[in-house]
Amino acid sequence: MPSPAHPFNVLILCTGNSARSILAEALFNHLGAGKFQAYSAGSHPAGQVQPLALELLKSLGLPVDGLRSKSWDEFAAADAPVMDFIITVCDNAAGEVCPHWPGTPVSAHWGFPDPAAVQGSTDQQRTAYAHVLHGLSNRIRQFASLPLESLDALAIKHEMDRIGSTPVDTTEHAQ
Repeated sequence: MPSPAHPFNVLILCTGNSARSILAEALFNHLGAGKFQAYSAGSHPAGQVQPLALELLKSLGLPVDGLRSKSWDEFAAADAPVMDFIITVCDNAAGEVCPHWPGTPVSAHWGFPDPAAVQGSTDQQRTAYAHVLHGLSNRIRQFASLPLESLDALAIKHEMDRIGSTPVDTTEHAQ
């Protein structure tokens, strides 16, 4: 694992890379405060980020520059950043055969419902995005609080799985 002077690289995966993984990328980079360098990608990228995801991030004052829907193949290439952690945030991506990632990243599944699939009013859709953002924020905060530099890969895997299996209250907004 990297030393505290170097951020941990985190890749968040979702099938379309247009909502959940984008929210997680922005949150990891914000909440991690230099501890993490997060990226996101998808197995079948949608090609564009969901406008409500960008709207929500902007409303919280989080940067959205550079957020884009992209293929996970970018991160399996020889010149890609070596990942320390891989996290899937949708059940479809968790069940897919992933590329071979350079290095030996620790992986986990932190599933969330797809807010982009919510039918209803714009307010109902915004609420769905806010619930996912809140749940992601809870899990990322838990992960960021771990003493990663002093844990071995097996202990980190155990903690990542524990965080991902713990139900999160997604009924309130978080920054």
